Amino acid sequence: MSNHGVAGLSLDAAAELLAPLTELVIRAGAAILAVNRNVMTVDGKADGSPVTEADLAADAVIAEGLTRLYPEIPSLSEERLQLAKPPYAGNLFLIDPLDGTKEFVAGRNEFTVNIALVVNGAPLLGIVGAPALGLVWRGLVGRGAERLRIGPDFAVGAATPIFSRPAPSAGTPWVAAVSRSHGDPRTEAFIAARPGAVRMEIGSAVKLCRVAEGAADIYPRLAPTSEWDVAAGQAVLVAAGGRVTDACGAPVRFGGNRADFIVPEFIAWGDPIAVQAG
Repeated sequence: MSNHGVAGLSLDAAAELLAPLTELVIRAGAAILAVNRNVMTVDGKADGSPVTEADLAADAVIAEGLTRLYPEIPSLSEERLQLAKPPYAGNLFLIDPLDGTKEFVAGRNEFTVNIALVVNGAPLLGIVGAPALGLVWRGLVGRGAERLRIGPDFAVGAATPIFSRPAPSAGTPWVAAVSRSHGDPRTEAFIAARPGAVRMEIGSAVKLCRVAEGAADIYPRLAPTSEWDVAAGQAVLVAAGGRVTDACGAPVRFGGNRADFIVPEFIAWGDPIAVQAG
């Protein structure tokens, strides 16, 4: 395997980002957990989605850290879209400081902190932290993916390599990760085309990580979502052996080539061989 990445960033150089970015994700998760959900303020964005002081606290941790560590790499956060200057070529940090705000507001634990390094439109490195679950998933495409356990004191435990799994054989039901908060008819029809499919309801980017670690076979989202919701989990899944495509099997691209950083649709496959059967 070649050690050379693209845009002048080698895989060795990208690998050196994993530890400091993991620390940032853990610190941002700690900032989220420090917010009292029972008394926090919840505001609405222009698109109707919620934003809380926890979103902003996590974003502040990540913004400071990336500026200090990697000032030469531009970053795009969901909470700082007013600073965006798309489209982005070369290297880009794509950030969702709190993915699954609806889950967080509802008192559930399936919310995440997502940081991706996107290179020339494709996620190369991704870190997804689920602070309330005590888990971090991370992956570097070409180097593999792993799951870390995070202790109550935010200490990092041992890493466990993760791998996506082969598609179910004939007669075995597919396990489809689906959103608890966002359903749509096209996605339901796609799942229904796989007779007996078992739906695994999960919040946030945890869905992509469950496919990456072989707990689910597929995660279809055939309705619009945002780039920062997908990029980090996509990198983890691809590093673990899976693939993410649109409904026609084409790659999903990142960096603001579409208005408002929208991903019109995607399907996360645990088994890349199954894509053509989709």
